Amino acid sequence: MLSDPLLVVVIIAALAVLAILMTGIGGFAKGGEFNRRNANRLMRWRIIAQAVAVVLILIYVAVRGAGS
Repeated sequence: MLSDPLLVVVIIAALAVLAILMTGIGGFAKGGEFNRRNANRLMRWRIIAQAVAVVLILIYVAVRGAGS
């Protein structure tokens, strides 16, 4: 399963989204200067990363579904 390079890329993209999301939630929970400076930037990066992850998932499904 992990020998499939496209699946590995999809997993990495999903983990990147998770890391960005957790950083944003942590900053929001703590508040302070970090949250004021980076909240909007982290939200934008999360949305971009999610879009990339969704596109990669759709590509994976299309490629692997065509072979079945």
